[in-house]
Amino acid sequence: MKRVVITGMGVVSPIGNNIETFWNNLKNGVSGINFIKSIDTSNIEIKIAAEIKDFDAVALGLDASTARRSDKFTQYALIAAKQAMEDSKLVVDPERLGVYVGSGIGGMDTFVSQTNKMENEGAKWVSPLFIPMVISNIATGNIAIAHNAQGPSLPIVTACATATHSIGEAYRAIKHGYADAIIAGGTEASVHPLAISGFANMKALSKADTLEAASIPFDKRRQGFVLAEGAGVIILEEYEHAKARGAKIYAELCGYGNTCDAHHLTAPMPNGDCAAKSMLSAANEAKLSDSDLIHINAHGTGTPLNDKTETAAIKLAFGEDRARKILISSTKSMTGHGLGAAGGFEAIASALAIMEGIVPPTINLNEPDPDCDLDYVPHTARKADITLVLSNSLGFGGHNATIAFRKI
Repeated sequence: MKRVVITGMGVVSPIGNNIETFWNNLKNGVSGINFIKSIDTSNIEIKIAAEIKDFDAVALGLDASTARRSDKFTQYALIAAKQAMEDSKLVVDPERLGVYVGSGIGGMDTFVSQTNKMENEGAKWVSPLFIPMVISNIATGNIAIAHNAQGPSLPIVTACATATHSIGEAYRAIKHGYADAIIAGGTEASVHPLAISGFANMKALSKADTLEAASIPFDKRRQGFVLAEGAGVIILEEYEHAKARGAKIYAELCGYGNTCDAHHLTAPMPNGDCAAKSMLSAANEAKLSDSDLIHINAHGTGTPLNDKTETAAIKLAFGEDRARKILISSTKSMTGHGLGAAGGFEAIASALAIMEGIVPPTINLNEPDPDCDLDYVPHTARKADITLVLSNSLGFGGHNATIAFRKI
């Protein structure tokens, strides 16, 4: 089996539109959550989200024609992928280069704007670009065109687990020899009145009216998640291929778990059994040992059910005594929940955490929930000689995904 490493990264996020800014803000506990500015919130209940700041697609490297013909979720993905490819300096046979970049929802803004155009102006005024702008696979298609990636192409849709599954499946494709490198991650642009209203009406979003109380994973005051947007993309590359060209290597991706609760449309399995199996699958593939100091980038949404269930799953996977020694972070306390992009943000955070030996904090964790009684690295980043990092994503529909990282 081939070994798989990370040789490039790119990000468009609520806490920075490049890797350096993103990582510095994570380490310093800087939140990207604020009162919504990009849309009118007078007729919607939720006033807080984690929006992209200072976004100008052309200034960030996208040509004007492509920007006009692309929904925001595709724009974010193209920019993050461009950053990652430039960072990697990848040189590879096009037939051995793939793209696995998913989106949980796709072109929400385009879907609504074209629906309104049809209702108000008539069917003949619907854009001929409507379908290729709205479909959720089109970010992968555009990235492949931009980088002449003619190899395996597989956009995955598993709600909040989308990016982690995309990265995990890309890892397997390289491990088994189907590609030498894959552009992998997730993207989302759903800070929109319709999406916000839908999530709010199903009681998934935080209704906090102060920024400090909005995204508070593992805190007993938590009410729900804060909607976010953006894209997180990494370059996965076969180790010998990367080594032969003298590539910079961030970390090795060395394990992947994929399970389903098969329990409920939106609620996790209460005992956390299948999420635990996802973690153990990834950890065991990464050759978990008794000497490992583990860091987990938790799904950590800040919903009442997720956080206590994920805590239970960690205890079930590793045993209660070892679980108490694991350093757990919810970077969603700073980035909000990027849905299909979330696992991309968190894969980047995980790889940088093990590379630098720095565990990002869970900010605003002021009143710990008795049901969430592990070490969530509250308030301040922590230096630690971590040897194994797991990143969890748990999506609606019961989809569980975990990826594992080691130093190289």
